[in-house]
Amino acid sequence: MRFSKLHSLGNDFLVICPNEELDMTRIGDFARRICERHTGVGADGLLLVAQDDPARNEGSFRIFNADGTEAEISGNGLRCAMACLVHHQKVQGTRVVFQTPAGSRTCEVIEVKGTLYEIRNDMGMPRLRSSDIPFDDGQSLERVIDYPMPINQKVYDITCLSVGNPHCDIFVDRFPARIEWHQIGREIESHPFFPNRTNVEFIRVLNRGEIDVLFWERGVGETLSSGSGSSAAAVAAILKGLTDRKVKVWTSMGALTVEWPPDDQVYQTGPAEIVFEGEYPAI
Repeated sequence: MRFSKLHSLGNDFLVICPNEELDMTRIGDFARRICERHTGVGADGLLLVAQDDPARNEGSFRIFNADGTEAEISGNGLRCAMACLVHHQKVQGTRVVFQTPAGSRTCEVIEVKGTLYEIRNDMGMPRLRSSDIPFDDGQSLERVIDYPMPINQKVYDITCLSVGNPHCDIFVDRFPARIEWHQIGREIESHPFFPNRTNVEFIRVLNRGEIDVLFWERGVGETLSSGSGSSAAAVAAILKGLTDRKVKVWTSMGALTVEWPPDDQVYQTGPAEIVFEGEYPAI
């Protein structure tokens, strides 16, 4: 089975492009095996990308986390999928609308330098109601902003939202030690208030136009970056009035830009890079 490995700011994916035969009844187990970093190829997730008619500029997108669970969406994954299709000349032009479990998402290539692609993609309208995230503490909340969440004998003010998948954001003056934020992220990811589990971001606001973020990703753990997490972190900062509506999000391996125009959907612009291609035993 042919695959491509790509990454966006260190958030890496294995992409299986059109015409690969898969036993979808075993896809979760396959994702776990191929994403395992010691006995497989190694990645944060597996992307299944299809484009049956290159002239239509439409594609399908599914993502499976390293633990084998299926996620709704991935901003970095969308850009990697787009770069893979363009690299393999599976699409005509520079714009593709992907159908995902979270709805349609548009990607557009802005610039290409060898195997490095700069891509702008939309992340849809952020959903803020507790039932839409979902976040369930027994109440119906219009917004979940600075909600006091007790974790390990401490109380953290969390801000939650969905950009197609659930996110919990914590604002800090300085980042906790790695072992500490890993523990917090793990506890919140599987907290009973999040029936579908959640992604967790730790955010430092640098100024009105920049934030610095650490990512604990549902089904993966620590990731070097996250597209949906960057979008959620920026939206949370905007909701709290801490930044303007265009935000540079700094990750462990560089930055991407998130924009949230008034009464509009979220957009982000960032890189995707092809690392290598190979073959893996089919399932």
